[in-house]
Amino acid sequence: MKTNRFTETLNITPTPHISFPIGPLLLSEKMFTSLDLVSLFSPLKKKGIDISTLIKALAAYKLSDNFSIKRAHSWLMQPETREYYNLPSFTGKTQYRLLEMLWQNSAFIISGLQERIFSRCQFEHTDVNLDWTSLVLHGSASPMGKYGYSRDHRPDKLQITLGITELAHPINVPIGVTVKAGNVNDVTHFRSTFLQSQKKLTEGSMVIFDKGAGSKQNLELVEVCGHDYLTAKKLNTSDDKIIKTFWQRKPVQLNLDEQTEKRGIYGIKIVKPGSVTYFYFSQGLEAQNLDALSRKVYRQFMEAEVIQECISRNKKLPKKIGISNPLVKITYSVQTKLLQMSEEEALAFLREKLNTGRGGFFALTSSRNLTLAEALERYRKKDSIEKIFHSLKNEIEIKPLRVWTENSIRGAILIGFLAQLFVSLVRYEVPEAKHVATKFIKYSLMNLTVTMMKGKERGHRCLFSNFDALNTAILGLKCGVG
Repeated sequence: MKTNRFTETLNITPTPHISFPIGPLLLSEKMFTSLDLVSLFSPLKKKGIDISTLIKALAAYKLSDNFSIKRAHSWLMQPETREYYNLPSFTGKTQYRLLEMLWQNSAFIISGLQERIFSRCQFEHTDVNLDWTSLVLHGSASPMGKYGYSRDHRPDKLQITLGITELAHPINVPIGVTVKAGNVNDVTHFRSTFLQSQKKLTEGSMVIFDKGAGSKQNLELVEVCGHDYLTAKKLNTSDDKIIKTFWQRKPVQLNLDEQTEKRGIYGIKIVKPGSVTYFYFSQGLEAQNLDALSRKVYRQFMEAEVIQECISRNKKLPKKIGISNPLVKITYSVQTKLLQMSEEEALAFLREKLNTGRGGFFALTSSRNLTLAEALERYRKKDSIEKIFHSLKNEIEIKPLRVWTENSIRGAILIGFLAQLFVSLVRYEVPEAKHVATKFIKYSLMNLTVTMMKGKERGHRCLFSNFDALNTAILGLKCGVG
């Protein structure tokens, strides 16, 4: 009977050989070389540990199975990592000083990155997507941590806000990052995010962003800089007149793709001096709005029933309805209309009061006269920047952010941005990676391992293993994959 040599555990002999993932380190090395990042970072610090090597290593860490910047020091101090990068021993304080130095020189670094990106790649356009998100900040020591609108659904936590500039479809490469306090809204944050990258945009480039940043001042800023804008429009009472006559204006049905056709999207275009407004009606969106309306009607009906029951039984209102503050004395009376209505009448009353008549309608506005289909398609493709946010937060893992100085927080985000830039450039340049999610790119890179063969009888050599089609293509390796 044949024995399985892999199960003969009693014959295993410990060796000094060490295996570890090498793919992330090789990608970071490749990007530093191709973008000439050594010349960008080296002038920032001329004494002590080579700053370029540290940044290169931290970027590789973010592309590996990283946890947080706090734990990065332990990873850097592993014998195999130190040997690969030829790093001396250093304390965690050195790492945090590096992060502070990075953001102190962030304007120089971002400008240098942009210069190298545009020199390396002959992009077909310089249209950009702009968007903003929030990041939970753990602890309360940092002055940047403020309460604000939380995209992470944690309004109870302090946060910071993050802005990203991304070259639009089909490039989808981030070229700028800004960091502000947690209570800075999109309208205010827009200026710094836009101006950080606008000098690299060719005249007449399209700047695409959400309606949350679409103030009159921001639209004027884009035009003053010689560019066009495309943004969503907040519907108001003046738009209700257009909505009422929408179907009389003979809207055009859009057939961008099979999905659009199924949703039944119709549109009209209103050209004004200096801008164009695109009104759309979507049957799919209308169904979503009606579902949301039904849920809101039901919630308010149930709340009214709770209040009526409290009144009938002479009980106090629940805290979520009343005001609980020992410094405030309020005398008020509460009554509901439920006594005069049946349940069916009450629900119909709520539905009438809460229905704005805008269900299914949305609008875009632009300084450029596009077709209805072009405007909608360009705006829809802005969703690619949401994928960058998801990648940064959940795959590059720039969160959780711990309590550091303001510059340390920003420096840590800059390291994460650098790692994301490497991944996005891979997608842009490597056809095999074009539609591959960040986590699968990371998995493929981490699968590529190196075994450092040590011992007197073997000398000192390396054995690479676990090549696959993706990591081979990403790293540009000339080898067959079986």
